[in-house]
Amino acid sequence: MLAVRTIAFIGGGNMAEAIIRGLLKEEVGIGICVAELLPARREQLTTLFPSVRVVDDAAEAARWGEVVVLAVKPQQAAGALDALEPVITSEKLIISIMAGIRAASIEEALAPGSRVVRAMPNTPALVGAGATAISAGRKATPGDLAVAEQLFALVGYAVQVDEKQMDGVTALSGSGPAFVCAFIEALADAGVKNGLPRDVAARLATQTVLGTARMVHETGDHPVVLREKVTSPGGTTIAGLHALETGAFRGTVMSAVDAACHRSKELSGK
Repeated sequence: MLAVRTIAFIGGGNMAEAIIRGLLKEEVGIGICVAELLPARREQLTTLFPSVRVVDDAAEAARWGEVVVLAVKPQQAAGALDALEPVITSEKLIISIMAGIRAASIEEALAPGSRVVRAMPNTPALVGAGATAISAGRKATPGDLAVAEQLFALVGYAVQVDEKQMDGVTALSGSGPAFVCAFIEALADAGVKNGLPRDVAARLATQTVLGTARMVHETGDHPVVLREKVTSPGGTTIAGLHALETGAFRGTVMSAVDAACHRSKELSGK
């Protein structure tokens, strides 16, 4: 159980909503407040979560929360941190899910001694199947990391990494869902090309990716081992794998992650 009593979210977007859903689903008994600038979104959040306090003032929410989750867009970081600086003390734990914003930048904008944990969740958190990496700022304690890990475990899987690895995390698990969606789309299109109805091809492609991911996760076997189990000598699968190798499938995927990692470093000013 989370060892905190109140959590404030600065920004009420999709990721904040996913975490709130996880908290409410687990019935952890924690007070939740969300600061959201857009009136329409505030109204929507109030309807979705009647037990959650929804306000328009970031400083008000941060003053109230024992843990403050920075969930605004990276380009809004400077304005949000300026608004929060007067009310953030070393007694509060700051958890940032702002992509590309380093913990040191947040620490410099807040009072000395501010405790910051940086987190990189991904969009499958919206269905409770997220993958989140967390890293400690200079003043964050092991207890702070434990709180952050417990929080993100409510919406999937959470793991601790060094902050220098965050660009790789952003590229792999942050951008990865888009790459997987592109693969599902291509797999479904191939089914249509070979005579399947669109809805059937889409369902089969989606379930195939979902089931295979579960199989890798639950068996603990290396993907190569599981791949070999469905690759019969002279069969259909090896013919398809040969086509993937001819098209540099694995190299292309690795290049996609490399490109995303490079862009993450550019955005963070490295």
